[in-house]
Amino acid sequence: MMRRQVTAWAKRLRLGRRAIIALPLVWLSLFFLMPFALVLKISLSEAAINVPPYGPLVEYANQTLHVFLNVGNYLFLLSDSYYVAAYWGSIKIAFTATLACLLLGYPMAYAMARAPRRWQLVLMLLVMLPSWTSFLIRIYAWMGILGNSGLINNLLLWLGLIDTPLRMMNTPFAVIIGIVYAYLPFMVLPLYAHLSRLDDSLLEAASDLGSRRFNTFMKVTLPLSTGGIIAGSMLVFIPAVGEFVIPELLGGPDTLMIGKVLWDEFFQNRDWPVASALAMVMLLLLLIPIVWFHRYQSKEMKS
Repeated sequence: MMRRQVTAWAKRLRLGRRAIIALPLVWLSLFFLMPFALVLKISLSEAAINVPPYGPLVEYANQTLHVFLNVGNYLFLLSDSYYVAAYWGSIKIAFTATLACLLLGYPMAYAMARAPRRWQLVLMLLVMLPSWTSFLIRIYAWMGILGNSGLINNLLLWLGLIDTPLRMMNTPFAVIIGIVYAYLPFMVLPLYAHLSRLDDSLLEAASDLGSRRFNTFMKVTLPLSTGGIIAGSMLVFIPAVGEFVIPELLGGPDTLMIGKVLWDEFFQNRDWPVASALAMVMLLLLLIPIVWFHRYQSKEMKS
């Protein structure tokens, strides 16, 4: 009798574990795998003047099953320098913005981690507070700050440092400023999480051995916060590559990013197959840092 109860309990436990695992799998299937398969299907089809604006991949006619796989969309992306420039521009702007976020975010996270315990929560809330307001409103505010008659130019003119307004709007500089402002919390919070867990006894040991503060920072603090640096960089770089709103509002014709090109192909040119191929190539490019970050995290957890 006892053995039967134990067996029944074990079966229920296995069913419960499978149900817990099944829920995220169903979620991923519905909201990742199915949209991914749909975009892949459209990227391998041909453009057509109908609704939706692409042809079928499989067609049955005259007792014959026809399968159409059009790889010409991908070949077209490689042969056109416009799309290559869009990918390169996105990577370059995203990398520059990520580096700027790291240079600004690391001192902020370090100061938060070294602040008294009673102030750390307040400082964290101050970092997160701008994210509680509308994203569009915050980017529109930068349009007023960086414009020819904006706050920065008016201040520089009033101080007599410039004679004519500086052109900051509709430039890659404005896009980088917008990305840094919008994604800075995603850099600060992982860094703060790593730095706050830093063992103070290591710093005390380095000080007892005669190490100066800068040397201690470079040889102890910085290496131990590598995980936070990588995590924050990935959280900023990956969404910044495909950013659309910030380049659209703050950038100009000289700012070419893949998010804006995707919008134009989908909604202006209505070339869904080429737009889907653009999205697939961008996803493949982003898989490289994602896989690398996953492997780094696995190694860090094992060590």
